[in-house]
Amino acid sequence: MADYYELLGVSRAASADDLKKAYRRRARELHPDANPDDPEAEERFKELAKAYEVLSDDQQRARYDRFGEAGVSGAASGGAEDLFGSGLGDIFDAFFGGSGGFGGGGRRGPSGPPRGQDMEVVVDLTFEQAVFGAEIPVGLKLPQPCADCAGTGAGEGTQPVTCADCNGSGQVRRVRQSVLGQMVTTAPCGRCGGLGQVIATPCATCRGEGRVTVDKTYQVEVPAGVDSGATLRLTQRGAAGPRGGAPGDLYVHIRVAPHARYERDGVDLVTRVPVSIAQASLGTRLDLPTLDGDEELSIPPGTQPGHEFVLRHRGVPRLQGRGRGDLRVIVDVVVPTNLTDAETDLLQRFAQGRHEEVGSSGGGLFSRIKSAFS
Repeated sequence: MADYYELLGVSRAASADDLKKAYRRRARELHPDANPDDPEAEERFKELAKAYEVLSDDQQRARYDRFGEAGVSGAASGGAEDLFGSGLGDIFDAFFGGSGGFGGGGRRGPSGPPRGQDMEVVVDLTFEQAVFGAEIPVGLKLPQPCADCAGTGAGEGTQPVTCADCNGSGQVRRVRQSVLGQMVTTAPCGRCGGLGQVIATPCATCRGEGRVTVDKTYQVEVPAGVDSGATLRLTQRGAAGPRGGAPGDLYVHIRVAPHARYERDGVDLVTRVPVSIAQASLGTRLDLPTLDGDEELSIPPGTQPGHEFVLRHRGVPRLQGRGRGDLRVIVDVVVPTNLTDAETDLLQRFAQGRHEEVGSSGGGLFSRIKSAFS
């Protein structure tokens, strides 16, 4: 998901009133009813609603500003409280050994900075790029490690220090009395947010987060044969994690532009070629533009409308690397309109020679002269 502030179109210093106004404006723009022809409108509207839900809550906004999306999802965002005052995650951990148990002694979960968010981007390809593959630049705004503090979040000349509340574990243990007996649970440390370290003097550039949002461009290798709807996963090319956390992944969604002449049918290419009645009847040779260059197509005499010629291995490369599909050429016989008198007479004589009944809306010049003297 994109940065919540960017989704709403506001700065990070926006007030609650600014957020509300921006949300109402963007909601009108992105509402699915206002975009009936856009299949992605509903998903963008949901993302917008999620962004406003987080930023309009002071506690969630503070976590988001510090840790990004990871700070407001999963265990980092809190959760429902159970009957005994602890989170649902604590109850599951107590019973299944994740972070404690009856009488204590359970294993401790991992601490340290969280992983960065996965990012998504949509790229547009030409028809030829999708068929033959290409290396394309993909640009987006992306949280990257802060250069001024080397990703630590600490100001110049200082270092993060071990959290005194959790002794660097990132978690605190709680002993609770319940109707089931004594329960020992663990939870993320409230002082350090589960990182195990605190920063007394935050970096002025990144405000202690250890990362800044910058414009980033990757050169992405698109394999031959992709089609609209395909997704490429670039491991560890997503957002950098806060305070030195591992980066997330980047998901590149493919959208392919239509072609003026060709359509795809799986790994086959399909095109239609117009020929005249005379060409279909007597045969001809045509120059057929293909994605590999011009090829000569032989139309034998008597070719019928809808006849399909197949050019082997001129289609789309298979993604698994096992050759290519075919090029299928469908013949469209074009019936002439706005005939001259001479053309009409020729066709009438042709029909008479074949004993075929044809309609007439007055006939040609020859017929009218003949009728005048009959």
